[in-house]
Amino acid sequence: MVKDLLYVIPKEKHSEEDLKKILTCHPEIKFVSLIGIDLSGNDTDEKIPVKVFLEDIDTFLKGAVQTDGSSVVLPGIASLNNAKVDMLADKDVNWFVEYNYEHLDLETNKPVGTLRIPCFLYHDNKAVDSRHILKHSIEYFKSTLLDLFEKYPESLSSFGVKFEDIEDVVATCATELEFWVKTPNDKAHVEELSTSQVLQEQYWTRTKGAVRTSLEQTLLMMDAYGLEPEMGHKEVGGVKAKIDESGKFTHIMEQLEIDWKYSTGVQAADNELLARSIIKETFRRNGLDVTFLAKPIDGVAGSGEHTHFGIALKLKNGKRINLFSTTQNHFLSTFGYASIMGILKNYEVINPFVSSTNDSLRRLKPGFEAPVCIVTSIGHSVEIPSRNRTILIGVIRDLQSPLATRFELRAPNPHTNTYLAVAVLYLAMIDGIKYAVTNGKTEDDLLAELSKKPEADADYLEKGRAYRSEEDVFEDFTEEEREKFFGKAPATVYENLKAFDMYPEKKNVLIQGNVLDEKLINSFRLAVTKRWLIEITNRIMSNYSDEIRSCKMLHSIDKALDLDVANWMKINELRHYIMKDTYSKKSLFARIKIAIEAEHYDEVSNLQIELDEKIKELRDLYSLYKKNLIDIG
Repeated sequence: MVKDLLYVIPKEKHSEEDLKKILTCHPEIKFVSLIGIDLSGNDTDEKIPVKVFLEDIDTFLKGAVQTDGSSVVLPGIASLNNAKVDMLADKDVNWFVEYNYEHLDLETNKPVGTLRIPCFLYHDNKAVDSRHILKHSIEYFKSTLLDLFEKYPESLSSFGVKFEDIEDVVATCATELEFWVKTPNDKAHVEELSTSQVLQEQYWTRTKGAVRTSLEQTLLMMDAYGLEPEMGHKEVGGVKAKIDESGKFTHIMEQLEIDWKYSTGVQAADNELLARSIIKETFRRNGLDVTFLAKPIDGVAGSGEHTHFGIALKLKNGKRINLFSTTQNHFLSTFGYASIMGILKNYEVINPFVSSTNDSLRRLKPGFEAPVCIVTSIGHSVEIPSRNRTILIGVIRDLQSPLATRFELRAPNPHTNTYLAVAVLYLAMIDGIKYAVTNGKTEDDLLAELSKKPEADADYLEKGRAYRSEEDVFEDFTEEEREKFFGKAPATVYENLKAFDMYPEKKNVLIQGNVLDEKLINSFRLAVTKRWLIEITNRIMSNYSDEIRSCKMLHSIDKALDLDVANWMKINELRHYIMKDTYSKKSLFARIKIAIEAEHYDEVSNLQIELDEKIKELRDLYSLYKKNLIDIG
């Protein structure tokens, strides 16, 4: 950090007069960038000279700046013959100034800054971006909730307040960010990482060297931006670094986590975007690579981004009431139970927005503390809050601090589009709340329904499904039981997207209040499908090709045992099956490419599952083969 730099322009200072004064006093801020978030979660970035911004500031603040729709992911909306997209500044959130510490301003001797202004993207006079969808979702949630309070005043009776006492409904959110750090070009063996993970050798241990410096600098920088970091620590993944001749650490491969304070919905998502940028740039300046991939290394713990969210009432007398906390001898209030029921019932159509990449679904496998079942845990008793880490969504309660009660969704990852994920979560929550309030459901009623047996009928939740478990869902249920009670998790991106077709009544929950519509959902679906296919052909198959070619015959023919020969024959046969064509037979790679070209996406999905299984089989066989060799020819 550099003394006297400006890091934040709060929303109260977004008037033309204030901005001119601020930017004039900070000549090191040379550029302005409008930040829109498309449906894939990509943020726009451009360099507009501050001089241009100040000369036409009225247009930037009240009008629209145009961009080409081909630069953002809005398929089916911004087409080549209708590509104009307008960018409208959002004046209701904080604006941040990012600095290039490798480019000093000659006049001030300070790093050159760029004022990043969050904005909305409009096409044909309709907002089509992720930020606006989240804003609209929370506005709909608030207005619907206030209408329910006014029509059903008895729903507030347990809190001792009346509709007239309420000033505002506050939707809060926070994310936890996990990520992997390594020295460039270094690789660690999967078995070494896996062993360290099982032994928990890295979890919460001390950081050292460049990692410690980067982590400390990151937390200090986040504090300068007003993000109020709460903790940074080592996560479960990683191996011990080595020391070179100069005493510096090399072969760094570690997993870290950083947490910061909650905020309101849109601001929380903006804060996360900033936090990721701070982390990546700070570690890079210290010679370290950062990846936010959900599953950067197969067989080792992936990186999650647990998302916390809650609801509070702001009263006219200045007090706040957590709408999830109960005044009864219960785990949750009626609104808390109803909200979590809304999410669980509709999660099949929420999941595509949470897990939209190949990488995200690779992380969601049994055995890595990642959720695979649509199920919650609320605690064995009211007196003992639950910390069941095997479920999808948990209740975070502090008996000493009722205002801290919130939900934690454990499925998101660092590449989840937080704007869209939180937007659909609030839509699902209000669906559950409408059911509970309009039907006069009590805490007892809702707890009984949430805790129902699979075969039991229910007014809102589905027969044949269970939604609550206080057990370890991986250890105490078989795979067959998990799928029967809690639903089968999608194995591919395409399986996940098919939920929009399989559950039309649940998709209707997403389009209530016109927050989303068929066009936006279809655009999102097209974008995710395109990325899924490109990743398979250009990244997954390419990486697998390198891995397959690296599996070479290692034994000496004259010294090999029959077991070595047999092992190698199995390996070589599998290599050919996966990627080598003949005149009479197409390889697995070829069949995938043919199915993609024919747009047979169900077949592509099935072949992708087979490919992953075959690659795992190849890795296991090659590992056994190498371990049995003494002399390598």
